[in-house]
Parts: sequence; structure tokens; C-alpha cells
Amino acid sequence: MSKNRFASIQNPKELRKLPKKELSDFAAALRKDIIHALAKGEGHLGSSLGTVELTVALHYCFDTPKDVLIWDVGHQAYGHKMLTGRKTAFSTLRQQGGISGFPKREESPYDTFGTGHAGTAISAALGMALSSSLKGENKQHIAVVGDASIANGMAFEALNHLGTTLANVLVILNDNTMGIDPSVGALKNYFETVKNERPATPNFFESLNLNYSGPIDGHNIDTLLQVFEQQKNIQGPRIIHLVTTKGKGLPIAENEQVTYHAPGKFDPLTGKLSNPHEHQKLKYQDILGQTLLHLAKTNEKIIALTPAMPTGSGLVKMMEVFPSRCIDVGIAEQHAVTLASGMAAEGMIPFCVIYSTFLQRAYDQVIHDVALQNLGVVFCIDRAGIVGHDGPTHHGVFDIAFLRCIPNLEIATPKDAQTLQNLLYTAQLGIKHPLAIRYPRGFSELTKITTQFEKVAWGKGQLLKNGDTLAILSFGTIAKVISDTLEHIKNTKAVAHYDMCFVKPLDRELLHSIFKRFKAIMVFEEGVNSGGAGSAILEFAALEKYHIPIQLEGIPDQFVSHGKTSLIHQELGWDTHGISKKISLLLNKTK
Repeated sequence: MSKNRFASIQNPKELRKLPKKELSDFAAALRKDIIHALAKGEGHLGSSLGTVELTVALHYCFDTPKDVLIWDVGHQAYGHKMLTGRKTAFSTLRQQGGISGFPKREESPYDTFGTGHAGTAISAALGMALSSSLKGENKQHIAVVGDASIANGMAFEALNHLGTTLANVLVILNDNTMGIDPSVGALKNYFETVKNERPATPNFFESLNLNYSGPIDGHNIDTLLQVFEQQKNIQGPRIIHLVTTKGKGLPIAENEQVTYHAPGKFDPLTGKLSNPHEHQKLKYQDILGQTLLHLAKTNEKIIALTPAMPTGSGLVKMMEVFPSRCIDVGIAEQHAVTLASGMAAEGMIPFCVIYSTFLQRAYDQVIHDVALQNLGVVFCIDRAGIVGHDGPTHHGVFDIAFLRCIPNLEIATPKDAQTLQNLLYTAQLGIKHPLAIRYPRGFSELTKITTQFEKVAWGKGQLLKNGDTLAILSFGTIAKVISDTLEHIKNTKAVAHYDMCFVKPLDRELLHSIFKRFKAIMVFEEGVNSGGAGSAILEFAALEKYHIPIQLEGIPDQFVSHGKTSLIHQELGWDTHGISKKISLLLNKTK
């Protein structure tokens, strides 16, 4: 942390002792602390820089934590975390055993509701407000909705309900025109109109029976204090429209808002990134985007869809080349999936590119609108497996389990980037069922994409290494570390390794040969054991009446915390040492 005269202020109670005239200086010091803290490690910089004045004014005016404050999305809340007793712990932000990058109820009484996914705060605040009313309590319930979260369908549903109540809920719309990428949609255009010239007729929010104030400069503390004091005397549902700048206070972050959403390490004075292009290998996201773009040039039926993640999903270039065939629908996962199903119904080949953790939000649409109608949607499930510092709100570990039970839907887990490319190529040739292809966050083995594709043998696994006692079945890119491990263990001749690739359909012919040949089986997957690929192997064994030991090495029945991906893998026993130890123990049991 940078040294400043406000260093002794560790919580809102101490903040409220400051005279109002010093709050602007305090905000400047807090912004400097955020910059210096995040310059040393990874974190969400831009959003939190844009909410500094808002954070200070909220905690100064309202009696937090008695007054409930919810951040949506949670990565706006770094200033809030620093101001609520966690400044000295900020060097551990998003590190294993350290503080979370999002509000977390177990971490602080000021974190009244955990928020990692967008669009949840208004519903939660309304639920708390209605409960407080039933208990006879008199307190404020504040939902800060920013980074394009207001466009999420759940936020609309909550506003629709809120307007029919007398609940004491204050919604603060933090309008910075950005999510991770620039905001999209008609609502964004409407906000631009409101900011330029407020219409005389009731605006959208007033039509929903919400008391509306704004637009207001979200960086003017004096104005914020005045407005918040007024709001404390107003009962019922209301909304304040604030206009802020993402990256405020660091010029390069203001000018390059996508890059500085979560920039990694940088110079705290200039903002210059540290070694921004040090990796020569392509990320899986780059492979996906470049391959789809290449295929789309010769297959006019290909359409790519993303719910507000064009940069993170590697689709920016395709959006530039094919703007009508690569569509950002905003933070609207349910809409994205059903939009894709409509396209598939018309004979197109939609690739719905979506983070694993966000596909959870569209489960009904996957079942009802895609699988039930057996429509040829290809789900490109990004960030499958452990994602690292974002933690349990963002790990992509449930998708195999929640998709495997859906009739018609098939699931592929490529072991490497080349296999991912071949699956994409094969899928665009025509599929009989909806397909999910999952791949991890991070770098692949490729430095450039290939344009020489091979058609995948559908539903087939392959032997990667022969052995005579133990068979390891791997699903996905964990195959690489298993192969590396088997090159160095002493009893390597005892262990065979199979890349199963397909969770559904399983390669039953291959499985029969494996169960008849080996004394024990070990199953590795970057997902939960319960209902996952390992469960599918157990079901096969039970149905076919095989009785050899089967050991599942997915994720146990618990949420996985945040931290560096390699350290989490080590904790789960997915590193070379851990895998070697697991192999040795199971081999000893077979003697």
C-alpha cells in the first residue's frame, strides 16, 4: 500500500469521523492504494477505479453494515474491501488462502451477499428488504449495479417485481458503458439518450414505479453526498443513475478499458503492462476464435454467439470480419442459448461460445430449447475446469455433470488444441445432435493454428500409452500432465493411458476391452466426481457387471477456493507428484 495520511482509517466508522471537505482527498488516496496493490498482481482494476468516489460516499452516508450494501458485479468492490478492514490483507487478493476477488459473506460482515455473476444484486436486496420489513426492521438496502449488469434478464425480472412493492430498496445504476467489453443493446443506446437530454415524459424506470434520480456525476463526492442524504429520507423503491468512467484516475486505463479491466502486473505510475506479449503459444481462446473464423470463410452457415465475452472468448477478429455472423448478445446467457436454437432450427450452424460457469445460467434453455428439439447447436464451453484466481464463482467444474444427464446432447473433451480444432471442423460438417466441446483457460501447445484438419472418429477414445496392470482414463487436457508423469515413474510399464475424449457417447467397445484386460482403473477429469465422466464409467461398470477397482480423480463434493491454477491442481493431486503418488498407491492395492 502507498503511504498516506489516511492510512489509519480501516473501516467506515473511522471514515465517518472525517469532515466532508477531506473526503475527496481520501478518495484520491484510496484510488492510489488500489492502483499500487493491483500493479503487483492480477485483479480487476478498471471497474474498481471507477467506483472509488461512490464507495466512499456510500460508506460515509449510510450505516453499513447495518444498512445492506450489495455490489453487482463484485469486481467493482475493491475499494469497498479496502475500506472495510482488509487493506493490509490486499497483498493476498485472489491468492490461495488470501482474500477473495469478490464480496464473500464469510470474509466480512460488510460483504452482505456474495456476488460473482452479474445481475443478482437487485433480487437479493429485494429479498433482504422484504424480510427486514417482516421483522419490523428499519434499514436501507442498496444494490450497486454496474459493468452492464443492468442488461441481464434477472435484473429486469427483479426491477419488474421491485416496482410493485413498497420495499426500501435503493438501486444505484453505475453506468460506465462497459462490461468487460463495451456494452451492447438497445438499453445502452437508451442510457446514452437519457444522459444527453433527459426526456420530459416518464423514463423507463419511472414507468416501472421506481423513484428516479439522475443522471449524476459519479465522481463528484459532494453531489453524491447530497443525493444520498436525500435518498435516506425517501421510502420505497428508487434508482439513482450515476455516470462513471471505468479506469478513472489512471489515464491509460481510461483510454484502454478492455485491456485494463484485469491487466495483470503493470507500472503503477504509467500503467505500462509488464511483459504483455511474453508468451509465444496461443491461448485456447485464440485457437477457438481463429479456427471458427477460418471455417466461417468457407462455410456460410457458421454463426458465433457470445454473451458479453468477445475478447475473453477470442472472437473479436471474427466480429470485425463477419459482424452479422458473430454476435455479442450482452450479459444474457438464456437468450444466447435460445437464440442459437432458433438459428439451428433454420439450418444454420450456431457455435454458442460461453464460459462454463455462465452456461449454468441457461440450463433450462439447454434442455427445453436445444436438446428436447435435438437442434444442432455447438456449445463451445470456455474456461472448463479450474480457472484460478477468480475462484468458486468462476471455476468451470460442473458442466459435465449437469450436461451428461440431458438426452440427445453429446459431450467432447479434447486433450489438446489440435483435437479442439478437429472437433470444430467435424462439427461444422454437420452433427446429428447438440454438442458440447469443453476446453480450459490458458495457453495451448500451439504457436499458430493449423488449417489442415482431420475428421474426428466420433465417440472414440484412443490409447496413448500401453501398460499391463492399471488403466488411466483421462478426459480433457489433463492428459498432458498424465503423459508427462508416466514418462518418469519407475513402474511405467504397469500403467496404460487412454484419452477417452468423449464423455457422451462413451466408447463402449474400448471400455469393454479395458475392463477385461486391466486389474484397476483410474479416471481423471477437470470436473466434479458427482455425475461427471468418472460417474459415467462407474455406471458402465455396474451395468456390464465388471468388478475391478475404479478410482475417481475429479473434484470431491466441495467448492474449490481461489488461487493460482497450478497450486490448486497440486492441492487436488493433479500435478506430476500427486498423480505419481496416486498411481503408486493404487498399484500397491492390486498386488
